[in-house]
Amino acid sequence: MWRSLRPIGRSDASGGYRRYAWTGADAECRLWFQAQAEARGLDHEVDRNGNQWAWLGDPARGDAVVTGSHLDSVPDGGAFDGPLGVVTSFAALDELRARKVSFNRPLAITNFGDEEGARFGLACVGSRLTAGQLTREKAYELTDASGVTLPQAMEAAGYDPTAIGPDPERLARIGAFVELHVEQGRALDLTGDPVGIASAIWPHGRWRFDFRGEANHAGTTRLVDRRDPMLSYAETVLAARREAELAGAVATFGKIAVEPNGVNAIPSLVRGWLDSRAADQSTLDTVVTGIEKAAREYADRHGIDLDVVRESFTSVVEFEHALRDELGTILGTRAGKALPVLGTGAGHDAGILSGSIPTAMLFVRNPTGISHSPAEFAAEDDCVAGVTALADVLEGLACR
Repeated sequence: MWRSLRPIGRSDASGGYRRYAWTGADAECRLWFQAQAEARGLDHEVDRNGNQWAWLGDPARGDAVVTGSHLDSVPDGGAFDGPLGVVTSFAALDELRARKVSFNRPLAITNFGDEEGARFGLACVGSRLTAGQLTREKAYELTDASGVTLPQAMEAAGYDPTAIGPDPERLARIGAFVELHVEQGRALDLTGDPVGIASAIWPHGRWRFDFRGEANHAGTTRLVDRRDPMLSYAETVLAARREAELAGAVATFGKIAVEPNGVNAIPSLVRGWLDSRAADQSTLDTVVTGIEKAAREYADRHGIDLDVVRESFTSVVEFEHALRDELGTILGTRAGKALPVLGTGAGHDAGILSGSIPTAMLFVRNPTGISHSPAEFAAEDDCVAGVTALADVLEGLACR
């Protein structure tokens, strides 16, 4: 499975992946998922929001156990973020069938669409729509860098955008959702464990900072006459680092757009996107407030207009304790010791769904701690340990 998925959407230049929502690479990933489902005799369907499902048993029975993740990527992302959770789900089903277990609850494997938000700027679009955390009206307003709207992209890919929206009937059929994911940090590497259990997802969000100045000639405009928004932006980037360090949080300006974007032109607009995350809401509020305050001070100093817009936000997610503890019992009994329980600063579909259904997560060790990069890595033995752990969990949940 890994070998057949690996070439899809991979850039020869960077070695990273460019699997963006509703593009050709995304379509190939979807065909791959459908082929894996059909090869196992599973019923494949695509829901109103473009998420894929592979069912074993009748979903109408309800109380289903669902696992899976996503197949899309960030720009030049790694091979494991998302796909590892989908591949291990199919492999775990193979393992359970090899064990000749009997399923007492319906089982499904899913591929949620547009988890990374690389094309339209909002993460977890497929699961947000399903859970009612993103309305159809707001979804219709999403556009990519070329001005293509989400419904236009869906229609071009052969899907009906008029049907998107909350899907409470589907969620009501699910009794538990367990997502396996490569760890996006080094906690497991430091403890020496191949697999861990998630405790919570930090609150996190994205803010857009628009610095507006005056375009002018780079060679003839005196420094004292300039209204250069790049200066205010640069100072704000440094302020973000300071505020995060003081609070024990993280803050990153990882995306920027400049107009007119000429080497010999002073910019008229610098637009930067801030991603910030912290262990609790109070800390996150302190960090973002501090960054915005500094940005406004810099903007005033340089005669720059500033608008700050919060584009997305996810509150802290505490995974359901009962389900989390049940995973700990199942895996601890098998391993003969308690598995590490760790929080994460990364968002996931499981976090979005946690407000509607019981959810839990497993992490597989990442020895480098690098993610959202071609250097992202998990050793084969650890991936196999992830398959075994997921199979044990699914057996414990769906086969008793």
